[in-house]
Amino acid sequence: MEITKELLARIAANARLKLTAKEEKEFLPQLKEILSSFDELAKLDVRGIPPSFLPTKPEHKLREDKAKPKECIDRETALSLTPHKERGYYKGPRVM
Repeated sequence: MEITKELLARIAANARLKLTAKEEKEFLPQLKEILSSFDELAKLDVRGIPPSFLPTKPEHKLREDKAKPKECIDRETALSLTPHKERGYYKGPRVM
């Protein structure tokens, strides 16, 4: 595939990028190099090789699910930290 300035402009437009002339001049050879690397990969014979979706086998290292006992503060202490309280509960803003 021939990489031209027009193709680069279409790619940039699809990505919603506005490239300057300097950026086009800089990115055009880089894009050609990237796509030529894919051309080399396409030439490889990979018949009989299963696809590898993960580079390593997943290991499930699970820990035992235990609740850690923590000391909780009581309601009066929690409500003492806010001026917005009413009848033993936090008072939020009116919705309607």
